[in-house]
Amino acid sequence: KVRSIMKDVPRHFFIDEAMASHAYENASLPIGYSQTISQPQVVALMSQAIADGECERVLEIGTGCGYQTAILAQLFDKVWTVERIEGLYQKAQEKLNELQFNNIEFYFGDGFNTPYEDDFFDAIVLTAAPEEVPEALLKKLKSGGRLVAPIGNEHQILTRFIYDGQTFKKQELGEVSFVPLLGGTN
Repeated sequence: KVRSIMKDVPRHFFIDEAMASHAYENASLPIGYSQTISQPQVVALMSQAIADGECERVLEIGTGCGYQTAILAQLFDKVWTVERIEGLYQKAQEKLNELQFNNIEFYFGDGFNTPYEDDFFDAIVLTAAPEEVPEALLKKLKSGGRLVAPIGNEHQILTRFIYDGQTFKKQELGEVSFVPLLGGTN
């Protein structure tokens, strides 16, 4: 299901025109502000890792250019997306509104300190790498919820956590390379 959705989302629409000829290569590309759009293969893996269960509410930490958000908006009933870099926040919001997504709520702010309540989300995806998953984010998952994140500094492992209401089951999905997850706004 994820791959067919990805075929319908124009990746070139989310990157600068100068990079458009590389839009469909399996490579991360610069999107400005020292950030990147993830490889399509990694976007697919992350999306699939959180899509196997309840698909009502998802929280994305790191909107970036909005490409992953567009994929999530077709998998989940409602997407809440957080971006800390104002220029990316504004640009992604424009792009996603232009594509007429009406199930996305945008939040400009620090992903470590989201205003959303605990036990609320079916899934959470982090598109930047923390050293370890912030406890505050894990608390936002409902029982049965999934969180996927690249964990680590220089050596990062894409990791899925599944919450059973008591404990978190951890599954490593492979090595990846992401920008670090930072707090604050810019």
